[in-house]
Amino acid sequence: MKLPIFKLEDYLSEREFFCDIMFSGSDMESFLMQDIIKLANPDVLNIWNNLKLEYTLPLGNPLLLEELNKKYQLNSAFENICTFTGAEEAIYAALNTIIDKNDHVIVLTPCYQSLRDIPNHLFEISELKIKFDNGKSFFDLSEVYSLIKSNTKLIIINFPHNPTGALISKNELNSLIELSRKHGIYIFSDEVYRGLEHNKEDRLPYVASIYEKGISLGVMSKSYGMPGLRIGWLAMQDKKTLKNISNMKHYLSICNSAPSEILSLIALQNEEDINLRNLNILNKNLILLKHFFQEHNRIFEWFEPKGGCIAFPKLKLDLSIYDFCERLRIKEGVVLLPGDIFDNQENHFRVGYGSLNMPEALIRLKRFLHSENLV
Repeated sequence: MKLPIFKLEDYLSEREFFCDIMFSGSDMESFLMQDIIKLANPDVLNIWNNLKLEYTLPLGNPLLLEELNKKYQLNSAFENICTFTGAEEAIYAALNTIIDKNDHVIVLTPCYQSLRDIPNHLFEISELKIKFDNGKSFFDLSEVYSLIKSNTKLIIINFPHNPTGALISKNELNSLIELSRKHGIYIFSDEVYRGLEHNKEDRLPYVASIYEKGISLGVMSKSYGMPGLRIGWLAMQDKKTLKNISNMKHYLSICNSAPSEILSLIALQNEEDINLRNLNILNKNLILLKHFFQEHNRIFEWFEPKGGCIAFPKLKLDLSIYDFCERLRIKEGVVLLPGDIFDNQENHFRVGYGSLNMPEALIRLKRFLHSENLV
């Protein structure tokens, strides 16, 4: 299957690692490995110190699977959960397994490109696009009714949403599940930002836990701040489908990195402390970010995120957002992500506010606005 260029990864690979500040990062501030090891209990520390660098179980380390299943409370950690090398491998394996040639898929967009382009290349998709109004970004899920066809196989959602930080309500999710149940449709739920809701009361349940045809995607990258581990996972009640998806992994990574699995286990066992640290960073940065965009509301339009560590403001000037981002990068060494990468043509751009150096990024952005006589 020939897929198009992955625009987001292509764009960032040429810029992210060659800049002073990544102001569009989609993950939390990364941890030092030594800080994670310090959190290990004696039993897991003993496993770490005596770990052999050998092949691992394709589904994932049994201890890791059991720890993950504490989240989902499914019947079997070994039949209902499978780990992968990052979320991307999980997306690729799942969508290629579930979708057949004549299946129709509904995708909420904008989104991480593979969530749209893999099903689009397999057969046919319908996009439910986000709306922007009065400082808010939101999806009107009532429109899903009109998009369903007789051959609709799958609905793909992502909350908290990338790139906007939007959320739906629990009632909206329940209505979507009831509609999907009525038509026998799978729901693939990208939940990689779960845990970073600004109001804990807005946190949605795991789709895999409440819907028999629900698939939950998780990863150590985003809300945990450990993208270098390259550990993702899928959870679902449908054992047969998960078995078929896990079989595709045999053609991909086969198994995970042994050290990464143990580091992930330690992190998950200390999830509460990690979440507390991450939310503390987010809360401080979000105050600064909102103040900045309020101060410069002639230049930008701010859309309040409800979760995650990313937002999708808009440049109001008569300038190409792509060019604006390039000039900022060249002049100040700061990388923003233009909305063009998400096929958004309305001058939106993605900012990330999960890193400790975000305040410095705002200082440089402000300096750039003055130097370009845009203020």
